[in-house]
Amino acid sequence: MSEKKRFVVIGAGMSGILAAIKLSEAGQDNLVVYEKAQTIGGTWRENHYPGLTCDVPAHCYTYSFAPHPDWSAFYAPGPEIQSYFQRVIDDYDVRRFIQTDSEVTHCAWKDGKWEIGLADGRRDEADIVIAASGVLHHPRYPDIEGLRNFEGAMFHSARWDDALDPSGKRIGVIGNGSTGVQIVSALAPTARELVHFQRSPQWILPVTQFEYTDADRAAFRADPAKVDEIRYGEEYWNGVRRFTSAIVDPDSPQMKEIEELCLRNLEEGVRDPELRETLRPNYHAACKRLIYSWNYYDRIQEHDVVIDTSAIDRVEKRGIHMKSGKFYELDVIALATGFHADKFIKPTKVIGAGGQDLDDFWARRPTAHYAVTLPSFPNFFMLNGPTGPVGNFSLIDIAELQWGYIAQLMRPVLQGDASWVAPTREAHAAYEERRVEAARNTVFGTGCTSWYLDAEGVPGTWPWSYDAFADAMSKPNLDEYKFG
Repeated sequence: MSEKKRFVVIGAGMSGILAAIKLSEAGQDNLVVYEKAQTIGGTWRENHYPGLTCDVPAHCYTYSFAPHPDWSAFYAPGPEIQSYFQRVIDDYDVRRFIQTDSEVTHCAWKDGKWEIGLADGRRDEADIVIAASGVLHHPRYPDIEGLRNFEGAMFHSARWDDALDPSGKRIGVIGNGSTGVQIVSALAPTARELVHFQRSPQWILPVTQFEYTDADRAAFRADPAKVDEIRYGEEYWNGVRRFTSAIVDPDSPQMKEIEELCLRNLEEGVRDPELRETLRPNYHAACKRLIYSWNYYDRIQEHDVVIDTSAIDRVEKRGIHMKSGKFYELDVIALATGFHADKFIKPTKVIGAGGQDLDDFWARRPTAHYAVTLPSFPNFFMLNGPTGPVGNFSLIDIAELQWGYIAQLMRPVLQGDASWVAPTREAHAAYEERRVEAARNTVFGTGCTSWYLDAEGVPGTWPWSYDAFADAMSKPNLDEYKFG
């Protein structure tokens, strides 16, 4: 084994924590994890809005090596997930590697090393960089006239004001992805009035939520196999494979099954015919990210909730004026309008070999070789980078698969047989050509608008099955890589 390499991990969310644990376990302790925020957790730190839950079963949304028997419910609330990550970094003794309030502003490859610059003026140097900056961390604000004129409380869902008491208030929620649906479901019982502004309605797949009892948790602690029955059981993994098969082929039996479940949920769950038609999408289920909910349709019918799918004209001091002429007087506006999902590591400036600027490399669309590596960016690896699998399954599992791929690519460098590794431009161009062609034929490319689409309307995702991704990650094709 050669001299230990210096590792810099960017981001202390789910995938950055994974990288720190795996490197530490491999004896690579010349390591630092730079986190721009004041604490760890990534999206589970950024988001703490009412009703926040993960749409992956709690026992399935854990590291494979760190099961957790004490979840409170089948679908875990966000604060518990954040607490889980806090506990994991202590259990695996990697907190010592993490430096918070440490935003990486630039990385430059010079003389066989990565020069690292931080916002506070500090400098570092690394042999290997792991970009674990995540995807959903740059809030997207809607382009609505007069947005700043509102005199009530207004904030993005990822900047929720925890001091707000929503009881008895007139609340408007703009956006109806998973976040908007969860916020509306949570606030409907206590709000005086609630208006859900929807640019287009969503298909909702019904799921069952339930709390675990003390006896359940005791049983999980006493017998880890009971956790494994959920974590690795057929019910979850058949659902994952059904979903990814449906994505790849919108005409498949799996897609028809999903659409039938969503349609039945709408037809049987919404009593009022007019409301039912207002909530009926005109596109394939899963063309947008599929919404999982156990109570949205019930909540909007049980309480004083208005669904408005017409266009917003402008925001005024006391509310929202619609193009139809209708005016909603509001006390609170919640912007559940998502994130800039195409930024990844940006605004960090990354300059690779030969002066290759990542901004230029991504000028057309963000891309990475099998979502992990980049030509002309030696010893630079991404976790959950562009073109990776996305959907209603655990990204922890995706990151673990990617780490297995990265570990194999790094082995010659760590053993001293090479100084650096990067994919060839030719191999990456061929991969991206195949991917784009396949992506256009996925359900994401069937005509709706979504955050999965790039500027040219091409889905920026892995367009093949989950198992195909697992196979690709199991062993890199070294013919597609250069070692120097």
